[in-house]
Amino acid sequence: MRLMLRFLCTTVIAVTVTAAVDAQRAPGPGDARLRAQRLAMVQRHIAGEGIRDSATLRAMREVPRHEFVPARFRNEAYENHPLPIGLGQTISQPYIVAYMTEIVKPRPGMRVLEVGTGSGYQAAVLAATGVEVYTIEIFRELAESASARLKRLGYRGVTVRHADGHYGWPDVAPFDAIVVTAAAGHIPPALTRQLSRGGRMIIPVGSVYGAQYLILVEKDSKGVLRTRNLLPVMFVPMLKGPR
Repeated sequence: MRLMLRFLCTTVIAVTVTAAVDAQRAPGPGDARLRAQRLAMVQRHIAGEGIRDSATLRAMREVPRHEFVPARFRNEAYENHPLPIGLGQTISQPYIVAYMTEIVKPRPGMRVLEVGTGSGYQAAVLAATGVEVYTIEIFRELAESASARLKRLGYRGVTVRHADGHYGWPDVAPFDAIVVTAAAGHIPPALTRQLSRGGRMIIPVGSVYGAQYLILVEKDSKGVLRTRNLLPVMFVPMLKGPR
């Protein structure tokens, strides 16, 4: 009964979007300036800090982060720090987005689960590498706004669900990679079950008020899990129950 009730509380929002900016969208007067800021950010804070994966670098150069932040923070969009997006949530620091993307080794044809859609920026970066993205957001307002934003910007291969990410997305599992963008108290068992053999998951684990670490979870060809601590981080908590 608990399983049935849980899925009655979920909403799937299908998004038809493209991995490149819609050709029908006319460039605005500030687009060249913002693109120059984006390229400078990638050169200094992404490639300059050790990110080497070509697909990740290309996506970070292409995806307009300024479209994923509130208008009042647009001038800070290409600075290397997180920004608030409402409801106590944030858009992650660009370096961390790139780092988490590179770690899961995205390639065209892969199916990737993201937990914590937020404004949709990480989902857009993943989609720009050519993967098929399924992304879960616990706040209905954020799920709906991210879905609309991704559609407006023209990204494809992204499906948004309003649900509790602790349970993953079993009806479309398994996933070649899982990216979790909120800190869990432990690694949710449902997510490890939904990870493909040979798959990789990156997840922040720890206390809201204490230490958090990005953890890489790898499942080998026999289904055996291995975990490795990567670096200390600070993420918003992974909440339970759709809101």
